Amino acid sequence: MKQKEIHPALQPYLEGKAILIDKPLDWTSFDVVRKIRNITRIVKVGHAGTLDPLATGLLIVCTGKFTKKINEFMGMEKEYTGTFTLGAITPTYDLESEPTQFCSFEHLTEAEIHQATQQFIGLIMQVPPIHSAIKQDGKPVYLAARKGVDVVLEPRPITIHAFEIEKIELPIIHFKVVCSTGTYIRSLANDFGKALGVGGYMSSLRRTRIGHCKVEDAQTMEGFESAINQLKSLEG
Repeated sequence: MKQKEIHPALQPYLEGKAILIDKPLDWTSFDVVRKIRNITRIVKVGHAGTLDPLATGLLIVCTGKFTKKINEFMGMEKEYTGTFTLGAITPTYDLESEPTQFCSFEHLTEAEIHQATQQFIGLIMQVPPIHSAIKQDGKPVYLAARKGVDVVLEPRPITIHAFEIEKIELPIIHFKVVCSTGTYIRSLANDFGKALGVGGYMSSLRRTRIGHCKVEDAQTMEGFESAINQLKSLEG
């Protein structure tokens, strides 16, 4: 797609910028990219690391020459907060599918819950969710999983630098995780529930940091659009 002429005030975005966006709930990461393309009329736009629709928080969107930095951003350490719900599992490891296999969790103690985090800290092997965009034979595996086809994914090495339980309100566990790229927090939820013997799934997720970039410094989509419109008006 050929780049058309854009408003003079947006020239810096055409040359290249990294935009920090606080992704709204229910938006895909590509929804954010598409919206920024529409707002700025810049063709060369991409994001540095997918956030699922049910997750919110920091999404780095690169324009122009900064799209060359996408892999660099993607390789940076990530920080997440959110909740796991214990006592059931879901096929997708989150609330995109219905909870099943309900199990009693009342017997769990706070000490047991805190202790269970220890086996997940450091370099570990993690199996990604079969409902994910990982490709096999050139196609995302979630397409096969949705059709009921058996999908087998090999465990991958990841590093979890910190796994903290911030509050316990059974069956809800509030957590903070600092991890390497390639970590699936959904898989961590499923594995954590399995380690406790009661099952678990991710019930909310917010990405709070990528490398040195923090969600506190990010703009909402409405704020970004307003700022761009203001730039255009100042430049006539």
